[in-house]
Amino acid sequence: MTEALISNPVDARLLRRFASLSFGFWTGATRRKASLFALGLFLCLVLNLAPAIAVNRWHKFFFDALQNKDQRLILFSIGLILALAVASALASVALLQARMRFQLRWREWLTQTLVRRWMERRRFYQLSVLRLVDNPEARIAEDGRIAIDLFVDFATGVTNALLMAVSFVSVLWFIGGSLTVGGVTIPGYLVIAVVIYSASTSFGMLLLGRPLVARVEAKAAAEADFRYELTHTRENAETIALIGGDDAEREKHYARFDHVALRWIEVIGRQARMLFLSSGNNVLAPITPLLLGAPKYLAGEMSLGDLMQAAAAFIQVQLALNWLADNSLRLADWFASARRVAALDRFFDDLDELATGAEDRMIDLAFSEDGALHFCGLSIAQHDGTLMLADTDAVIGRGEKVLVKGDSGAGKSTLIRAMAGLWPWGSGRILRPRGARIAFMPQQPYMPRGTLRDALDYPRDDTPPDLARAEKILTACGLAHLVSRLEEEQSWSDVLSGGEQQQLGFARVLLRPPDIIIMDEPTSALDDLSQTRLMELLCEEAPGSTIIHAARRNVDERFYDREIQLNARATS
Repeated sequence: MTEALISNPVDARLLRRFASLSFGFWTGATRRKASLFALGLFLCLVLNLAPAIAVNRWHKFFFDALQNKDQRLILFSIGLILALAVASALASVALLQARMRFQLRWREWLTQTLVRRWMERRRFYQLSVLRLVDNPEARIAEDGRIAIDLFVDFATGVTNALLMAVSFVSVLWFIGGSLTVGGVTIPGYLVIAVVIYSASTSFGMLLLGRPLVARVEAKAAAEADFRYELTHTRENAETIALIGGDDAEREKHYARFDHVALRWIEVIGRQARMLFLSSGNNVLAPITPLLLGAPKYLAGEMSLGDLMQAAAAFIQVQLALNWLADNSLRLADWFASARRVAALDRFFDDLDELATGAEDRMIDLAFSEDGALHFCGLSIAQHDGTLMLADTDAVIGRGEKVLVKGDSGAGKSTLIRAMAGLWPWGSGRILRPRGARIAFMPQQPYMPRGTLRDALDYPRDDTPPDLARAEKILTACGLAHLVSRLEEEQSWSDVLSGGEQQQLGFARVLLRPPDIIIMDEPTSALDDLSQTRLMELLCEEAPGSTIIHAARRNVDERFYDREIQLNARATS
């Protein structure tokens, strides 16, 4: 069944990649932890086997006592089964603890690995620009969880199935004995019967479940897209409400969910076919061994206890041999999630190969030793190669205040991204002062969840800011009304207005003035008076800092030593 599910060469490559990625947990620093968890899980499986075998033997003891009408043994067997129930429950609890803790630690390692690769070399930003892969956050959080949880479940289930099969096949062989039909003696006939029965049901589940993998993956992708659209609406709620986009958004979400429903209907149809077979099997499986053993029981070759013990063992072996077939839907979920995680990991490598194979078409970000910022033959292009800025040479000295102006689409924001190392597409060199602390002030400051102090001191330094300094800076930036809320936890991007967020962006920079401040229209939501006051404050509090300010609107040019005018494909 597994071979059929991964018959597509692309699927097989992705699954091998997932195996290579996830089994990194078993190497390096986490090797010992992984081995200990796996050993503990295996011991718990063996521990669970003992009550199962004891319960199987209890069937013979109880039904023989029942057949012989031995009241004393019947009462004893009732006490015995209660003790076995307690032992089985304790063993099951130990197995649950071992399995779920193993899943948690393995998922923790995989999540940290994926998040590290996502954040390294600004891949999270490049993926958002290139749109090579949908919903990386869902692949890390949801698909990563499903892929690890189900893999551990499958490994546990297969191991348990093998242990059960080996243990109870011997019971069937010795208790069932041989059966003579038409002068032909069939040794171990119950073992042969359970293998044939299990093979036929598994084959039927294979035929019905084979197309399920692709449909489950399509369903997962549709669900992720639907969640993304809902989140996008929530994040842009004010803008949508202001422009009256309610109806358009509602119809868009209806259409998205119609797509989700269609994918679900495809899964439901396949799952219904499989349920038809499995439900019939649930009825027949307990009856089949009784029918097979009935001739020997009627002939007096089996006691009632032998018959019931053999029937219980038959069911255990049949469940073990049918384990993969019974879990085919969960296997489909696992294949879909594992492929989505592996595809994300592959895209990380694709980005690196793209950068390595196009070094002559990438901007070289290096260091200068004179404290100045240098643009050397700098050209900036779109990721498809369309040129935005051509052959720029400029030097911005230490402490210099420079205004960068240009029309929309001239490349101001892209130049800022290139200086930050976010935009590699183009050619030439950008030399930044070695060891310089650089702060970037975007048009929309990032507001992390947490206290206002956390938002002010983001990203946090090793030493917390002086409270008096923080209160002074907030007041100077026009946010005196927020001083009393420094320790208040809120989603500040929802609480603060656009202008207040930009004022907090200035306060964030002034809390610890850096060597270089690069601003991308950081006052677009402020009136002219507020903009002037903040620029005056910035020049007073950070007189030695280099300032590069990209702006489209009119600004007070007295704060700047010179101006750089950007035009499409040219710089002056």
